[in-house]
Formats: sequence, structure tokens, C-alpha cells
Amino acid sequence: MPLYAIICKDKPGALETRLATRPTHLDYLNNSPNLKLAGALLDDDGNPIGSIIVVEAEDKATAQAQADNDPFTAAGVFESVEVHFWRLAIGSL
Repeated sequence: MPLYAIICKDKPGALETRLATRPTHLDYLNNSPNLKLAGALLDDDGNPIGSIIVVEAEDKATAQAQADNDPFTAAGVFESVEVHFWRLAIGSL
């Protein structure tokens, strides 16, 4: 099944909302059977400014649904969300 990278960038000033929503977001990810990996993008001070999530999905619409249903999306944390077909070249999942 194909892999998709979901690249999310936070809105300016969204840190407080992100931190408040984080437990629900992590619960959502931990209960996502198609999740391969996930983590925060960090600024130079180590503060989260976005997310990268890799999912295995039948098609782009299914990967987009993963992003659309994320609690961070519902809370308005993200300024932008991109979903791209992704191929692992080096390393392993």
C-alpha cells in the first residue's frame, strides 16, 4: 500500500492551542492503524511549529482524511496542510 507524507505548518501564535490539544492529537495518532511515523517540526528554540506524519493509505483521499480528522485541524492549529505521495529511499519504517 502506498505511503503519504502529511506536512503541516502551524499558524503563527498557535503554540498554546497546540499544547492544549496535544493529548487528544496523540490519542488520535496512537489509534490510527495506518500511521507509520509522526513528529513535530521544531523551530531553532525547540518549539513545535508544525508536524510531519507518514501514513499508509490506499489513496490520497484516505491520507487527506487522516489530516482532516486530526484534532489539531479541528482546533485550528494548522495554517497549511499538504498531502504528498511519498517513497522511502533510505532507512526503514
